[in-house]
Amino acid sequence: ELENQLTTKSKILDELKRSLALNSGVEQTPEALSVRVAELCAMMDSIASQVAQLKTSMQSILEQWRVYDEIYGEVSLMTTRYLYCIDQRKSSVVSLEALKKQVKTLQ
Repeated sequence: ELENQLTTKSKILDELKRSLALNSGVEQTPEALSVRVAELCAMMDSIASQVAQLKTSMQSILEQWRVYDEIYGEVSLMTTRYLYCIDQRKSSVVSLEALKKQVKTLQ
């Protein structure tokens, strides 16, 4: 989304440059306007660089979340298995209520 906005702003800046070339402002000298346009171009390049860095950072963060989610799923499954084993070891008499509780826990 940011890249699209940056492209749009770049097009607007190009249109402003063309407009400046055609209509030299009475209030400012062409040299001053050229300097300002150069500053805007430098700012645009800086923003493009920042967007690229942000994109790289976000991809890294998404990868870390994917790994976290995968490990969390494994730990959750192990915990459920251990709880089931502990529950099996505790009760030697199996009742209907105990079986219902185990089914609910496993679900």
